[in-house]
Amino acid sequence: MKLLTYTTKDNNESRLGFIHNNQVIDMQDFGDVSNFPLPNDMLELIDLGYEIIEEITDLIADTPENFFEEIAHEIDDVIFMAPIEKPRKNIIGIGLNYTEHIAESARTLDTTGKLPAKPIIFSKPPTTVTATNTEIIKNTKLTEQLDWEVELAVIISKKGKYVPKSEALDYVFGYTVINDISARDCRREGQWIVSKGQDTFAPMGPILVTKDEIENPHNLNLSLKVNGVEKQNSNTKFMLFNINDLIEDLSTVFTLEAGDIIATGTPAGVGAGRDPQEWMYNGDVVEATVEGIGTIVNTVKEI
Repeated sequence: MKLLTYTTKDNNESRLGFIHNNQVIDMQDFGDVSNFPLPNDMLELIDLGYEIIEEITDLIADTPENFFEEIAHEIDDVIFMAPIEKPRKNIIGIGLNYTEHIAESARTLDTTGKLPAKPIIFSKPPTTVTATNTEIIKNTKLTEQLDWEVELAVIISKKGKYVPKSEALDYVFGYTVINDISARDCRREGQWIVSKGQDTFAPMGPILVTKDEIENPHNLNLSLKVNGVEKQNSNTKFMLFNINDLIEDLSTVFTLEAGDIIATGTPAGVGAGRDPQEWMYNGDVVEATVEGIGTIVNTVKEI
């Protein structure tokens, strides 16, 4: 199922919906016409457990098409918000998780170039989240080195502690796209949160795709363009630690909970790794794409 959080031109209240026959169907309204109460918030839906997706899918199959007419919006008529507008906790970021990115980082940043023995974990506050078609704020008092990082993001479906690799995907609700915006000149003594955690530094979306629609999350193309020029192009099969590895490791460190977001790392091609280095400036347009999910588009605004 393709889920989204959206507003309309006539109503700025955030709504939960799903895409059906190339239209946006309001989730709560669908529940009303189906006599099956459904929430109006992505996190509330996730809290119901992944099984709710199977129930909704069955309901959709049993619903006559004319029932959708009064609760449907044309896709071009809605405004896509971040699928999870306000995460309950920090986004969990994974650093240096593609081998070629490890190599390029060692050439230009203060990393060693050695393959990490265990995942490198950092976090991005909830206030970093923004939607597609919004602005990435570049605070010129803080940074002159604004960089891009396309990533596959994993949404956790239920509470998990000490999750074995073999069961890890049972704890996945779905997937979305994140652009892990980074201010390369804001790292402090090896700590990354100032570099990664500024407001608007986690564009996310455009939708959340439930795991049943992604046959193999470890074989998805991901790419990124700046002003129409391709900068990154790789595949999730090149992750050093795959999703199973990450969930096992993270759940050993701390308890994972429904609605947690894991940004799984970026491949080579970031601005810091180029010769000469490249950064984003006022008016630059960045497009981050993951196969099977979609593209998020954002414009840099300097303040």
